[in-house]
Amino acid sequence: MAPPTERLYRDPVHNIIALSYDDPVERLLIDLVDSPEFQRLRRIKQLGLALFTYQGAEHSRFTHSLGVMHVMRRVLQRIGRDDLLSDRVRAIALSSALLHDIGHGPFSHVIEKVLEVAHEQRTVDILLDPQTRVHEVLSRFDSDLPRDIASVYRYEFQPAFVSQLVSSQLDVDRCDYLLRDALMTGAKYGNYDLEWILRHIRLDATGSRLFVGAKGVYAVEEYLQSRFYMFRQVYFHRTLRAAEALLLSIIRRAVELLAASELRFHIPGSVFERMLQGRELPVLEYLELDDYDLMFHIKQWQREPDPILSDLSLRFVDRRLFKTIDVDLERDDEAELAERVCGVVADAGFDPEYYFVVDSASDVPYYGYYAPDEADARSNIYVETGGPGGEVREISEVSHVVKGMVSYRLHRFCFPPEVADAVAIARDRTRPSP
Repeated sequence: MAPPTERLYRDPVHNIIALSYDDPVERLLIDLVDSPEFQRLRRIKQLGLALFTYQGAEHSRFTHSLGVMHVMRRVLQRIGRDDLLSDRVRAIALSSALLHDIGHGPFSHVIEKVLEVAHEQRTVDILLDPQTRVHEVLSRFDSDLPRDIASVYRYEFQPAFVSQLVSSQLDVDRCDYLLRDALMTGAKYGNYDLEWILRHIRLDATGSRLFVGAKGVYAVEEYLQSRFYMFRQVYFHRTLRAAEALLLSIIRRAVELLAASELRFHIPGSVFERMLQGRELPVLEYLELDDYDLMFHIKQWQREPDPILSDLSLRFVDRRLFKTIDVDLERDDEAELAERVCGVVADAGFDPEYYFVVDSASDVPYYGYYAPDEADARSNIYVETGGPGGEVREISEVSHVVKGMVSYRLHRFCFPPEVADAVAIARDRTRPSP
């Protein structure tokens, strides 16, 4: 039997993603996909705890990362600049897209608040660590490849458009996750015309800036509207955020009990224990952590003698989540309401330290609305005006639709559902007089 000539991945968004064994760059991608570090992404959910709200949101960082690589390949094919796209540049661009999420921890962004290390830095650490298979595979292709890919993430690589494609306001990451998350959650807000954007994406003569041709402006507007509503309706959904608040309370309580030698279930010497102790984790130890580790411990903590950790864990496993209220008051009234809600929670027998959580969108990377960055124009979206060969301008300068998408404030209080009625009364008493 003849050896296979290509590797096929069936994808719910892009249909078939095919990689050729005969193309040295694509063979590199196949080897990277087969590495333990990339396979680990099968055990990291793309949307963290969104499955508490959207039962279809079971997809992983693995499927998303393949999709990002596929979109990058299509963009490079569309640009078609042989003077800029050597095999080496192709390898760097496609590998950067494929590997951009390998640094994620359990439940994606949630665990970053505990470890206090951004996944982007962990990704670079994994690339540069000679003990990882990813580093070995990249170095076998080109000894400088790990450092070059790290420079893409740091916006230091030339040609600059590679970094723009990996991370900017219109990048291959967002192009994939909006469509993928919309499909898997059943929310239609994230649908936009990717094909039309790809057809009209352009690279300026210097190779330093991407823009979208005049015919693609409406498709970019649609993309930005999709992103805006996906954040508001999916990524900031109150139930998803309440689940995250509950999970963080669980971990904070476990950390406190372990420090006091009062945590009954923990595995001495394990990576998970060292994480709870706040120790710095070497790359290979960090890579042992995934969603399953966290869920395993939470299931065990349901039987902890500590009533707070046991109760919080039971609520999480059984999906008895915190309730939330949106806070939209003047600053002084907000402080007064927080004090009242804390009192309500405490009077009901719950420790406000763990059962009253203030949820703010300020901790979310990649806020949903588009805001041009004057300090770093590289990440802005540029479009052509007046037809082919026209002036290239930042999109909010020419689009009333984009200009009208202003920032929004997400600020919520989270608390046990048992006190929801009492909280409503406290809120009514705090409302400013008309």
